[in-house]
Amino acid sequence: MRTYGKSAAFVALSATVAATALTGVVTAPAHAGTASAPALSWRPCATAGGPAAQECAELPVPLDYRDPGGPQLSLAVTRVRSDRPAARRGTLMVIAGGPGSSGVQRVTQKGERLQRETEGRYDIVSLDPRGTGGSPKASCGLAPEDREIVNLRAWPGTDGSITENVTRSRRTAEACARNGGAMLRSLTTANEVRDIDRFRQALGEEKLSAWGSSYGTYVGAVYAQKYPQHTDRWVLDSNGDPDPSRVAKGWLANMAVGAADRFPDFARWASDPAREAEGLRLAQRAEDVQPLVLDLAARLDREPRESTTPGVPLTGNRLRQAIQLALYGDEAFGGLAGLVRAAGDPSVKPVLPDALIEPIPDAEAAITIAVVCNDVRWQGTVSSYARAVAADRVKHPLTAGMPANITPCTFWKDAPADPPTRITDQGPSNVLMIQGLRDPATPYSGALKMRAAFGDRARLVAVDHGGHGMYLGHGNACGDRTVTTFLNTGTRPEKDAYCAD
Repeated sequence: MRTYGKSAAFVALSATVAATALTGVVTAPAHAGTASAPALSWRPCATAGGPAAQECAELPVPLDYRDPGGPQLSLAVTRVRSDRPAARRGTLMVIAGGPGSSGVQRVTQKGERLQRETEGRYDIVSLDPRGTGGSPKASCGLAPEDREIVNLRAWPGTDGSITENVTRSRRTAEACARNGGAMLRSLTTANEVRDIDRFRQALGEEKLSAWGSSYGTYVGAVYAQKYPQHTDRWVLDSNGDPDPSRVAKGWLANMAVGAADRFPDFARWASDPAREAEGLRLAQRAEDVQPLVLDLAARLDREPRESTTPGVPLTGNRLRQAIQLALYGDEAFGGLAGLVRAAGDPSVKPVLPDALIEPIPDAEAAITIAVVCNDVRWQGTVSSYARAVAADRVKHPLTAGMPANITPCTFWKDAPADPPTRITDQGPSNVLMIQGLRDPATPYSGALKMRAAFGDRARLVAVDHGGHGMYLGHGNACGDRTVTTFLNTGTRPEKDAYCAD
């Protein structure tokens, strides 16, 4: 799931269908691997703060794998080669989240730490998925207003109405159909999986190990289902529900549960007496923090506050969006508490987080929308969404119906090019899942659905910690050690395990 401002797919031959019925493992269509593996021309591309030995190249892939000899795209790829060749055992693929996060940037951020953790056992590689980073972009040509996060995320009106959301969603879907073309239609999980396997071939590797995070866990799961013979040690970090009937619609709905799971961590932090000296204590008791912020959001619904950014007031929905973003990591709690304090003080103008001010770039908006809409047909009528929002607002007041709301996917013009992949227990037992118990974006309850789908192929490490992205992300020594041990030795817990905070 994408975190804005925080740095926030499939036709088979009859033989394949028959094999699927017997094994549950979908073999890639023959055309996906018939083209010869492309040669990669590596060049240094180290940047400040990243691995000194980082290299970059371009990977040619078909725009449409059903026409492998047709138009090609050039995807940005990167690697950090093992600094201990004698210890090297393979290649570790970093699968970034999103949809729309840059794998190249992820290696820049985490490559050195991964090298240290794995002690030179892997070349560390990644790619920028089509539509992302240094790879070719798509465009929906959306107006800046439609790319503001509080509009791209479909927050209902102050009274719970979705009328404006319906209008905006329809307008967005029409713009994407008008301006996106074949490039936008190619932005799917299935194509990212095919591109990863194309990269594997170009690297000359029979198997890949992987670390997939957030949306990258779904990409990794689909790869493990379609190309099980090419998987080695497979780590999935912060997992979404893989239900093939819903896919991203389910991920969005689960964010209401995730916020409810996670908010008590912020409430305890914001009521701690240690916050008093910082001017950030919001209440004397943790149980009083949520009513306080809900009351403040309701007042901002009625009377938005002028902020320090002209023309961008602090509304109730902007506050709710700020809460949702801040729940991703404890380091954001101070900024959220400061915003809440300022919003309740008529003598000051609140300073809004950058993510609430600038429209999301058009290419980033396009890939975020396109992947989730291209992967599966979103079912529902306007009236059914209105009912779902009304119920969700009562059940999950922190998210006020946004996760249940209508999106451009409801009005999407193109049917999915491929059926969504069903994750099954048929395949090698080489998956290690790691999951925070209080994840605001991919909640534990959804991760349990992924765990159940994999069956004995997987083991789950539950970490008693809040936030999103566990491995090398929140300093939990037990969780980090368990994943590192698996990557280095292949040893997983014999059964699902628990790590205390």
